[in-house]
Amino acid sequence: MTAPRRDDLLADLFRSPLDPGYAAAAAAGKPPPRWGRWARAVVLAATGFLLAVAYHQAVAEAPSASRARDDLVADVRARQRTSEDLQHQADELRAQVDQARDDALADDDSAARLKQLAAGTGTVRVTGDGAVVRVVDAPPEVDPVTGEAKEENLGIVLDRDLQDIANGLWQSGAEAIAVNGQRLTATSTIRAAGGVILVDFKPVTSPYDVSAIGPGDLAQRFERSPTAKRFKRYVDSYRMQFSVKKRTNLTLAAAPEPPLRYARPPSPSPSSSGGPR
Repeated sequence: MTAPRRDDLLADLFRSPLDPGYAAAAAAGKPPPRWGRWARAVVLAATGFLLAVAYHQAVAEAPSASRARDDLVADVRARQRTSEDLQHQADELRAQVDQARDDALADDDSAARLKQLAAGTGTVRVTGDGAVVRVVDAPPEVDPVTGEAKEENLGIVLDRDLQDIANGLWQSGAEAIAVNGQRLTATSTIRAAGGVILVDFKPVTSPYDVSAIGPGDLAQRFERSPTAKRFKRYVDSYRMQFSVKKRTNLTLAAAPEPPLRYARPPSPSPSSSGGPR
């Protein structure tokens, strides 16, 4: 007995692609009942009706949603303008207070000491030579197949990157630092919230300029620091932009006045024994 040839099996497969058992079951099958066809038609019609109603409702609510969004954007911008106006008024009043204080202490040796302390705490504007460290987000990578930008970008500047740069400048001898114009003090915070970097709760965006006033060789000192060397590696690895430039006559604005805290003596508590022995 000879085994069937391979080409014969392939020919039979193409002539009868359906298994004989399945073919027999299909031949013996009965058409679906009439009520089943009507039920399918009713279900399809109801589904189409619901989809049409949902579409019309979405179209009808679109203008109101757009108006609500526009009103919200307008409200945010109005509040931003109000905040900027109030900040401008606060700066003017603070300048008047500083001038009145300087006039009152003009003949006192404590005036110079007070100005020195104010410069150290960041509550007055300062001018001097220093350096500006600029760090910029890397451009998003493009998928060579689809041509679309990839979601993951390892070259995005993080809040801890700005923290490292500021700490590196302090270690290099900086006397005053500002991030995108926001002056840093002893109580300043640099953190992220919702993908945005906040400096003392004020948002800053790329490019990030960390300006510092200090000794004349501040830029050279920082470039030799481990922080600068690490960021130069980031440029090669993640395409992040990083530069350090020396600046003269650099001016840093004053930081907002810190909230005052007052010490109060603890209130006397009654004796636990209920009275003298």
